[in-house]
Amino acid sequence: MRIALAAVTASMMTPLVALAQTAQPAVVEDFRPSPLNQPGQPYPQVNSQGYARFRITAPDAKAVKVSLGLGGRGGTVLTKGPDGVWTGTSEGPLDQGFHYYHLTVDGGTFNDPGTLNFYGSTRWESGIEIPAHDADFYALKDVPHGRVEQILFSSPSTGTQRRAFVYTPPGYDRNMRDRYPVLYLQHGWGEDETAWSNQGHANLIMDNLIAAGKTRPFLIVMTYGMTNDIRPGAPGGLASFDIRPFQTVLLDELIPYVDGHYRTLSDQRHRAMAGLSMGGFETKLIAPKHLDRFAYIGLLSGGTMSLDDVKATPGYRDKVKLTFVSFGSRELEGGRSGPPGGPRSDPRANAQALTAAGIKNMFFVSPDTGHEFQTWRRSLQAMAPLLFRD
Repeated sequence: MRIALAAVTASMMTPLVALAQTAQPAVVEDFRPSPLNQPGQPYPQVNSQGYARFRITAPDAKAVKVSLGLGGRGGTVLTKGPDGVWTGTSEGPLDQGFHYYHLTVDGGTFNDPGTLNFYGSTRWESGIEIPAHDADFYALKDVPHGRVEQILFSSPSTGTQRRAFVYTPPGYDRNMRDRYPVLYLQHGWGEDETAWSNQGHANLIMDNLIAAGKTRPFLIVMTYGMTNDIRPGAPGGLASFDIRPFQTVLLDELIPYVDGHYRTLSDQRHRAMAGLSMGGFETKLIAPKHLDRFAYIGLLSGGTMSLDDVKATPGYRDKVKLTFVSFGSRELEGGRSGPPGGPRSDPRANAQALTAAGIKNMFFVSPDTGHEFQTWRRSLQAMAPLLFRD
C-alpha cells in the first residue's frame, strides 16, 4: 500500500479511477439508477461505461460538488439549471464496484438524499455501486443463505459493551452436532463492524462459494477494530494507534465469547485472522505474535509478509498454514507497497521469497482496482477456499 498512516482516510474516501491517457470516448446515454439508491430514487445513475451522474435539488445553493470524481481533480462539479436543480456527470469512468462519496454544498458536507448510507471515512457516507463485470460472485442468488447476526459482548478491559456481527453458514442451525472454524475479519480505517457485510457482501460471497462447493463452511466474526479515540487530523493520527487495547478485546474477550456461544472448532488450526487496510495492519501486529491462536493470516491491502518477518517470528514456518496477501493492481503501480506507516517493500518479491523458502502463501492481485471494496471482495473470494483445508 502506498499510503502513510495519516493518509489512510484520504485513500479510502477518494475512489481510484480508470483513467485513459487519451481523450475519453463519448458518454453513452444508457444511464440507470445505481443499485444502492433508496427505493424509488432515480439518482445517482451509472451507465455501461462506468460514468456516474448526479442530480441534486438545491435552488438556493451557490456551488455543489460531489466528492466522487477523478482523483486529484476536486471531484465532480455540478451545474445549476434554471429550475434550481444541479446536475453533473463524472469526467471519466469509475472503477467497478463500491465507492463512498458525499456532497459539498456551499462549503458544507452533506449526504446525497437519493442513495443509501454506509459507514466509512469515520462518518456515514453516501454509497454508489458501479456494476462490475464479475459481480456474479457476490450477487444475491437462489442458493441456501447463511445469517449475519449482531452480538453484544462485555469488555471489562474497556469498561464497555461492544458489538460484533457473526456470519453463520447455511445449515448451521440444522445439524447441532457440527462445529465450525472461525475467521476474524477486520474492517479498514474509518469504517466499523458493518463494513464487511454491507459494503463487502461477505455473507453473499460465502453463500455462493459454499453453494458451489468451493469452500468449507466457516463462521466470520466482524467487530470494531478501534478502542481509542483517533480521528483524521488529530495530533499523531494513526501513528499514535496502540494495538494493545484492541488485542486484549479480541484475544481475551471476543474470542472466548464466540467460542462460548457458537459451535466453533476452537483450536489454533481452525482459527484465522484477516483484514483490509488498517484491519490487515492490525492482523500483522496481532496474529504472528499469537500463533497459538491463529493458523491463517490474511493481509488485504494491509501490508505484506517478508521472509525477514517470518524469520523474526518463532514458529511461523510450522504453525502458519497459509499467508494470504492481496492488493488492487493500481496499488502496485510502481511495484512497491507496504503497510500503513511501515517500511515499503515489494509484495510480489516477498511472496516469491516465501515460496522459495517453502512457506505456504498466496499473492493475489485484483485487476483494475485500487484501495477499494472491489479489491477486497475479490480478495475474500480468493482467500476463503484456501482456509481450513484440513
